[in-house]
Amino acid sequence: MDLYCKSSNILYARQLFDKIPKPDVVARTTFITAYSASGDLKLAREIFNTTPLRTRDNVSYNAMITGYAHNKDGYSAIDLFCEMKRYGFRPDNFSYTSMLSGLSLVAEYESHCQQFHCEVLKSGTGFVTSVVNALMSVYVKCASSPFVKADLLLAAARKLFDEMMLRDELSWTTIITGYVRNDDLCSARQVFDGMDEKLVVAWNALISGYTHKGRVKDALEMSRRMRLLEIGFDEFTYTSVLGACAAAKLLLHGKQVHGYIIRTVKNPSRDFLFSVNNALIALYWRCGKLDEARKIFDRMPMRDLVSWNTILSAYVDVGRIEEARSFFIEMPEKNELTWSVMISGFAQNGLGEEGLKLFNQMRSCNCQPCDYSFAGAIISCAVLASLDHGRQLHAQLIQSGFESSLSASNALITMYARCGVLQDSQSVFYTMSSLDSVSWNSMIAALGQHGHGAPAVDLFEQMLKEDIVPDRITFLTILSSCSHAGLVDEGQRYFNTMYELYNITPGEDHYGRLIDLLCRAGRFAEATDLIQKLPFTPGIPVWEALLGGCRIHGNIDLGIKAAEKLFELIPHHDGTYILLSNMYATLGKWTDVSRIRNMMRVRGVKKEPACSWIEVDNMVHVFLVDDTKHPEVQKVYKYLEELVPKMRKLGYVPDTKFVLHDMENEQKEYALSTHSEKLAVAFGLLNLPSGAMVRVFKNLRICGDCHNAFKFMSQVVGREIVVRDGKRFHHFKDGKFEICHVAWGVAVTDREDDKPSMLLPFSVLWFIIGILTGYVMLSLNIILRLLKS
Repeated sequence: MDLYCKSSNILYARQLFDKIPKPDVVARTTFITAYSASGDLKLAREIFNTTPLRTRDNVSYNAMITGYAHNKDGYSAIDLFCEMKRYGFRPDNFSYTSMLSGLSLVAEYESHCQQFHCEVLKSGTGFVTSVVNALMSVYVKCASSPFVKADLLLAAARKLFDEMMLRDELSWTTIITGYVRNDDLCSARQVFDGMDEKLVVAWNALISGYTHKGRVKDALEMSRRMRLLEIGFDEFTYTSVLGACAAAKLLLHGKQVHGYIIRTVKNPSRDFLFSVNNALIALYWRCGKLDEARKIFDRMPMRDLVSWNTILSAYVDVGRIEEARSFFIEMPEKNELTWSVMISGFAQNGLGEEGLKLFNQMRSCNCQPCDYSFAGAIISCAVLASLDHGRQLHAQLIQSGFESSLSASNALITMYARCGVLQDSQSVFYTMSSLDSVSWNSMIAALGQHGHGAPAVDLFEQMLKEDIVPDRITFLTILSSCSHAGLVDEGQRYFNTMYELYNITPGEDHYGRLIDLLCRAGRFAEATDLIQKLPFTPGIPVWEALLGGCRIHGNIDLGIKAAEKLFELIPHHDGTYILLSNMYATLGKWTDVSRIRNMMRVRGVKKEPACSWIEVDNMVHVFLVDDTKHPEVQKVYKYLEELVPKMRKLGYVPDTKFVLHDMENEQKEYALSTHSEKLAVAFGLLNLPSGAMVRVFKNLRICGDCHNAFKFMSQVVGREIVVRDGKRFHHFKDGKFEICHVAWGVAVTDREDDKPSMLLPFSVLWFIIGILTGYVMLSLNIILRLLKS
């Protein structure tokens, strides 16, 4: 029976076992061990339970406790240990080692560690190396719990280590990996340097720790020392070193490691091939060599789920979404990560509808969404500006118990902001149990997108006070906020601190935002001087920023220069032609307008048609300029005809300079009335409930005349109107273009007759109601299940 069990022929062994009239404890223990090793704890416990109490011994109990521990069922291991003591069995060293292994899986509080530490001391096994190693493991794993002070538990583990009479390889690796897992690399290195024998596991733990903390230089230096000391590399060493090269984009160094593996590793094991090839795929992908990554993937004789997920992530990351979709369909198996990567990939590439469809497909395949899947679906709602769907997902998120997830909460901040509900973005931000740099970046970006530059700056300063280190994304968001709010001095100061204080080298995108900031303020001399001093050849972001500023201020000469550069870089991008044509039209240079439009025809460049859309009763209604296809468009035109005279009485005058065609004035006024955003807003006023806010979304910039018209329209109908164009949100209320200065829950409008009002409490109330509703529904579901059972 023992031979068959160890040869993985449990079926034959069981046939022999069933023929024994009265199997003894040795036979039973053999099967308990075999079933546990195969992961079948139910059959293992069945054998154990049918063993008479008088027949059981320590070995049978130890086998069952070990089975629970090895199969990640810590609670059952502890329960069986307590049962063992209750029935009068005296646990031995193996009993304590196995029980502590189970405890390390579930210990969350300091008291858990201390209680069983006392048990070990009272039993007299506190000097046994294997027991102390297991107890140390309990302390270091519990240190990762959010309910404890990690430094206290690590100090207790270190005290056990220092007091050990005899240390083995596991003792050293347990304490070193414990420090590494809890981000105390200095203490880990101190223990490591005190080792007489340099163990490969300890080296791997430190190299991995340095890699994960971004200390690439230290990781590579450690690997160099290993090589000099002739300590053999294994798959974990290579994986960590390749990970360090990928993190720092050290392609040449990574290729040298790749070549060394090919030369020196003979007959690699299956596990070696999987882990190293997966690391190589990630290396080439991260270093911008996707084709090389694909070659490695294609040459792999066998692939595991990590291989598929890595290549899928690579194609999603570079925006090759259709090829990523092909991988997704071809994958032999999928896990939560697979679905999450693909859903997020669709959302990040503007395919929000595909992302939501895939999220629903995931659920229909009986794969429960994790918080990352929810985050991808919520971002899909942000892409589609679908507030109703986003709120439904928010409720489902709460019901699923993921309301405290950082990734999902950060996605909610973005979703509510991009759907025009800034107050709800703030509510999510203020009620989050913990914040990371992405949370702050998302909230700063939300404020900037809604035109609240000063509050965005205040929030950035608050972020610095909270000792959150800004990253390159933070500076992109704050520079954009300063640009839209005209905060030139603040923007320049923040740009200068990037490298001076945070050692972040500004990229072309940062320079583009700074140039946009200067151009919007009309400071073209400073902008052109900055362009001449750039440490690289100016690219698309720089010239687009310059051209945009020239459009605002009518600087035609400089605008032509910027446009010519863009014609060279992106000759088929319609935006450059349209901006330059509009500048000529504003100045009445119709010959030049015709020349630019003829140039577009010759080069085959097509203008993206302007469209606006609004969600009413869970349906998205899209309007084009001079729309004739929407079934209710005639009602919309008639309603606008009724509104315009009322708006004129309040002072509205159509601004025909925004009609960029050479035609009569009356025709220009009619052309203005057919703009897509006006049609969408009018449709919302006709079909949304009385008093409801009208939220309209547009793919291109809002027209200047429409911007002015909505101010008067909001006053005539007594409704708040919000329009999101390709750049930012525009809020209109009571005849004013409203800029709310939001600072930590208090909103003060720019109108002198308005008193400050608290925005946060109502949103927080709604948020709390959502949470309570989720818990009530979850409780009712549990009660119904109990009643059925």
